[in-house]
Amino acid sequence: MSLFGLGSRNQKTFRPKKNAPSGSKGAQLQKHIDATLGSGNLREAVRLPPGEDINEWLAVNTVDFFNQVNILYGTLTEFCTPNNCPTMTAGPKYEYRWADGVTIKKPIEVSAPKYAEYLMDWIEAQLDDEAIFPQKLGAPFPPNFRDVVKTIFKRLFRVYAHIYHSHFQKIVSLKEEAHLNTCFKHFVLFTWEFRLIEKGELAPLSDLVDSILQL
Repeated sequence: MSLFGLGSRNQKTFRPKKNAPSGSKGAQLQKHIDATLGSGNLREAVRLPPGEDINEWLAVNTVDFFNQVNILYGTLTEFCTPNNCPTMTAGPKYEYRWADGVTIKKPIEVSAPKYAEYLMDWIEAQLDDEAIFPQKLGAPFPPNFRDVVKTIFKRLFRVYAHIYHSHFQKIVSLKEEAHLNTCFKHFVLFTWEFRLIEKGELAPLSDLVDSILQL
């Protein structure tokens, strides 16, 4: 079982698993990620490998973290329902509304599972758009690539925040808390290394984030 293996019982994903960009150095970088994660040193695993392109590294990790959140949320879909979670919240102080700026321009209030569905659809559309995530070797990344990546990670954080605030006891009962904590630690260290999420956005899990970063 890999470091992030969930065991066969829960190997359902909310969305089909995405592969790293194939024509880029994605497969090679994915091997590097797998090798460094296998060492258990997450701080080392998130660093840009010497001589590698920062955008290539961001791209392959974006796919990886999307897959991780997919698997985690997939274990909760029978519990995270419109009845149980009528709004997308992270505790009593934080509520997230959905807008993608294209089909839904004004933020709307939706249930947590609907938010997750909108989010995963939106991220998949970004990952599948070769103008944003180029598949061909040497194809240029767009000037706004880092902004797109930041928005993806900001929104993926909201899924973690909802899971911790609304479903942590269920995660414990499924004996998945060690997996959740490891995935989230990896996520926090990566986003902090490349300054992908503003500190204020991390407020719903600020104590946990601070303990991971040891600020």
